[in-house]
Amino acid sequence: MNNFVFYSPTEFVFGRNTEQQVGALARKHGAHKVMIVYGGGSVVRSGLLDRVKQALQTAGITYCELGGIQPNPVDTKVYEGISLCRAEQADMMLAVGGGSVIDTAKAIAAGVPYNGDFWDFYIGKAQVTQALKVGVVLTIPAAGSEGSGNTVITKLDGLQKLSLRVPEHLRPVFSIMNPELTFTLPSYQTACGVADMMAHIMERYFTNTQEVEVADRMCEGVLKAIITEAPKAINHPTDYGARANLMWAGMVAHNGTCGVGCEEDWASHFLEHEISALYNVTHGAGLAVIFPAWMTWMAEHHVDKIAQYAIRVWDVPVSDDKKAVAMEGIRRLRDFFHSLGLPLTFSELGVEQPDIDRLTESLHRNKGERVGNYVKLTRQDSREIFQLAL
Repeated sequence: MNNFVFYSPTEFVFGRNTEQQVGALARKHGAHKVMIVYGGGSVVRSGLLDRVKQALQTAGITYCELGGIQPNPVDTKVYEGISLCRAEQADMMLAVGGGSVIDTAKAIAAGVPYNGDFWDFYIGKAQVTQALKVGVVLTIPAAGSEGSGNTVITKLDGLQKLSLRVPEHLRPVFSIMNPELTFTLPSYQTACGVADMMAHIMERYFTNTQEVEVADRMCEGVLKAIITEAPKAINHPTDYGARANLMWAGMVAHNGTCGVGCEEDWASHFLEHEISALYNVTHGAGLAVIFPAWMTWMAEHHVDKIAQYAIRVWDVPVSDDKKAVAMEGIRRLRDFFHSLGLPLTFSELGVEQPDIDRLTESLHRNKGERVGNYVKLTRQDSREIFQLAL
């Protein structure tokens, strides 16, 4: 196990009707005026946005609003939010939504006190040294952004989709998690969220770090819980227990708990970021296509942890033929994704003729000549993985 620092100060408020506490929590964490960041659609139609505003007013907190955040969030809304936040002198971001909304709020929070272009943080030109506080009312369990210091934004000029990890400044100070707010999620969106949270765990699980039995068992346990609960939530959308377990699993998957002491991989996410940047597909759906392809490639090149995953997560019988064990585990993962209605190939994703040369070139331009850690992927390796997803 490697040395590590794990710092996770987020206050999680979990359960029914907890959104009613948003005003008191914002006040507790020092807010006087918040910027509410949201997508639109369901948070408006369901009345959630109005309930949030009422709770803020009751607590004596004023607010301004930035709506219209789309999936695969883009830099133009971040710039708009930074300008609005400065003009309104808001001192806290309040994200009401899922990962795209939370990631946008974090980018604004980092950009407001910075004199330069917020994109400097994403390209490594500058370091985040201060940020506005961020609060969350979660509506989509998937990205895990409610418990992490991570944010992903796409720059429209060049379609460059990059991530930023700053846990010491961008972890939310509080996250409200009411599973009832997820009852109306379409089954496909629920399924995409399941693929996303599973991928977050697997990016940490596939590591070369030795003697990480606690992290391994935590990853395996949460994965098996997701595999059990996901069909329940899709088949019975108002099953509170299933929704609650998925909501908490999505947070645990990405707040760092499952990866302490491990060198993490993240190649599959970087591969998928290129797909969703270029073709604007749903991130979780893209991961359902690319992660089994990555694992299939690894079964040929570094099989050990893939075989362990197959045995411990999918109950594949132990055998001396590790590659056969690994491939059976991958088959069971693909069958599970298919049972949830997720795509398994580029074509099923709606991308009939992907430009693999462009995807590969963009990936390595953004992330360097070697990508990931479980096996450091060359350009040829990445191209082969994209081709396996055909």
